Formats: sequence, C-alpha cells, structure tokens
Amino acid sequence: MNQVEVIHFEKSQSDLFNELYNNAMLSGIIDVNLYEEFGVMRGLRDSNGKGVLAGLTEISDVIATKNVDGKKLPDNGSLYYQGYNVYDLINGMKGKRFAFEETTYLLLFGELPNEKQFEQFKDIMSNFCRLSTAFTRDVIMKAPSENIMNGLQRSLLTLYSYDDNPEDISAANVLRQSMQIIAKMSVMATYLYHAYRHIKLDENLVIKNPKKEYSTAENLLYMLRPSGEFTELEAKVLDVALVLHAEHGGGNNSTFTAHVVTSSGTDTYSALSAAIASLKGFRHGGANLKVKHMMEDIMAHLNDWEDENEIREYLVKILNKDAFDKTGLIYGIGHAVYTESDPREVILKEYAQKLASAKGREKEFELYDRIERIAKETIAQHRHLFKPICANVDFYSGFVYDILGIPESLFTPIFAVSRMSGWSAHRLEEIINKGKIIRPAYKYVGVHKEYRAMDFRKI
Repeated sequence: MNQVEVIHFEKSQSDLFNELYNNAMLSGIIDVNLYEEFGVMRGLRDSNGKGVLAGLTEISDVIATKNVDGKKLPDNGSLYYQGYNVYDLINGMKGKRFAFEETTYLLLFGELPNEKQFEQFKDIMSNFCRLSTAFTRDVIMKAPSENIMNGLQRSLLTLYSYDDNPEDISAANVLRQSMQIIAKMSVMATYLYHAYRHIKLDENLVIKNPKKEYSTAENLLYMLRPSGEFTELEAKVLDVALVLHAEHGGGNNSTFTAHVVTSSGTDTYSALSAAIASLKGFRHGGANLKVKHMMEDIMAHLNDWEDENEIREYLVKILNKDAFDKTGLIYGIGHAVYTESDPREVILKEYAQKLASAKGREKEFELYDRIERIAKETIAQHRHLFKPICANVDFYSGFVYDILGIPESLFTPIFAVSRMSGWSAHRLEEIINKGKIIRPAYKYVGVHKEYRAMDFRKI
C-alpha cells in the first residue's frame, strides 16, 4: 500500500508558520463581554444551560422536571421513544434477543411492530447487513484509520458510490438508504477494527460474515471475537446498551447536526456521515472512554478502594485540576438535561451489576457505585450547586464494554452503530416536514476596513 509522505517544515518555513499562527490567533479573539451585550446564547443554551428551542419532534422526549403548583422542579429523568417510556420498552423486551431491532423499527415507523411486521423487518435488515467483497477489499481494507470513527465516516461516504440512486432524497428512497446503513453499521465497525489491527499492527486477520439469525448485539460479539463465542447474558447486556444509546432527542449535537445538514437538501450519506463526525468529539460520544481512563487513574492512586475518605480526597484533587487530566472534570457525572437521574444510567447500571457479578468483577462495580455516590456529593459541595446532579449513561457504558472485551477503539463506534437508528429517524422527520434550511444568525463584531493595494500595506 502506498504511503503518503509527511512534509515537515524547514526552519524558515517553521518560523513563517509560527508567525501565521500568531496572526490567526490574534485575529480570532472575540471579547467575551460582547456575548452578553448582544444576548448571544453560546452553545445555543440559555443562562441556566437549557437548550434554545430550535425545532419540533415526535421521535423522542427527554424529561427531567415535574410541574408542582405551576413551578418546574427537578425530578427523576424520563426518556420516551415515539411516546413509549424507555423503562417500559426495556422491561417489555426482557428475554427477547432483538430488542435493538424492535427499537429501530419503533424509531423509524412510530409504532411497535406486531409479530408479522417484525419478522418481515428483520428479514429485510438481515439481507441489507452484508458488505460486498469489493467494498470490503477496496474501502475497508485500504488505508485503515487508527480512529475507527474516521473509518466509519469514510466508509459511509463511499457507500454513496455503490448506490444506484444516491441523490434521490424522496422519503421512500431515504428510508431505503437509512435501513441499509443501519444494517451495515455493525459490520463496517468490526471490519474496520480488524483491518486496522491487521495492516497497522501486523495482527492476524479474522473477518466473519454476519449471521442472518443473529441480532445486532450477537453479531457484534460474534464478528469481534476470534472464537465467535458469547454468552446469552453478554449479548443481552450489549443489546440493552444499544437500545439505550439509539436516540436522545433532537437537540444533542450529532442529531442536531443531522437535522442541519439534512435541511440543506444534501444526500443521505453526507448527512449521516456529518452526524458521525459530531459524535466523534470527546465532548459528545467519547465521554465513556474518558470515564474508563479516569477510573483507571483513580484505581491506580487509591490504596483502599473501600476507604470513602480517601476516595473523596482524590476526587477533590481531580476537581481542583491537580489529578488525572487536569481539566477539573469528573467524567460521567452531570448531564445537560437530567438532574435527579438519567434513566439510561439507572437501567444500564442494573445490567452492569449482573455482568460484573457473572465475570467476577464485583469489586470494580462496587467502586464505581461508591464513586458515583461520593462524586455527586463532592461536586455539589465544591461548586456550591443548589440543584441535584446525577451520573449519566457514560459512567457505566465504558465499564460494560470493557467487561465484554470490546476494545477501547470501538467504544464510540458502537455508540454510532446504535445512534444511526435515531439519526435516520430524525433525517426522515426533517424531509417529511419540508422544513426550511436551518440558518441561525451570527452578529458581526469586527470593524470595517479601507482596502489598500499591496504596495501600501505595512511590512
């Protein structure tokens, strides 16, 4: 495989680049006081951190408050998919192997399927999931990315070239494209991981075709593991994780990205690859990996995992930017919407405990549970918070993936595998409702300048 040459600056070029960099930095600085002066809600959030209302959706509802005597008060979080409480969906799907597939059907079509509808849907999706030999050879195996998210984005964009009708953005064609993409995501993610290990790390290459009778969760474990073996509990826990990550309202960064790009009238592959680009960011989809690294750091510095005073002291060091990554953040604690509890975290924690017990990792789970409780108290005291703070779904998802033997490089890609169902539903919603192109305003705060010919510009 041809290697692209990396060009290094010579000293004179390096000096010039540094000068250009300094000019760019000076040019880009905006007085922070101007945001308040012009009423700019940075991050599209108000002064309380609540998102600015930018659209309407029926796909999912994220609730964190209750009305008491006309006042909104913090409450245990609730999450609804197409009107159904996610607690009810998870409980109703206990024992089922295809909970994620049933959830995907719900998100795309607005109602839960009957048995005949679901069997037909599974049959269509199983036929869509395989990748052609040509695509695997020419796209997956060539120039694999160390970051699988980049590989997923590139692979998704390249699927455009394998589509006989890629530019048709009618609802029917977008639905067909979306179903194909959702079905292929788990295969692309695992193949990209194996390709990277083989080509970049000189590991043996093991590529398995997905099994038609397997669920997405089962196929992920089957294709990922050399033995192809997994337990019923392992598959069920991963299936639940996929359900919980499938959708979370229209305002999260990646879903909003899908809406924005869709509103421009672009093709499905471009719109959904843009959502992947958003999810890759460490402030969004990469948070569970941050939690795992933070927990490893905490474990390495604690003498006694059961000593709550020692735990509290180290968490204070993290908050004071004296420990871990010096950002002052305790990852996995706190959420932009939820306060009392994140329903996804509550559900996943239950399954994490079952999995930890089955795998002999109870002590680690107990430490997670201890840190979750102490961190909420410590953050509230340290930051003088008067509203509740809760753990979010990322706090336990990385732990679950680690127990399942899923490599870190696939943590965020598996999130993307799941969230593709939600993104696709939102893209369809944007197209069906024929919304305007999304175009917020930016206030110009620079100064107007007189043009000068080059001979009269300062040296």
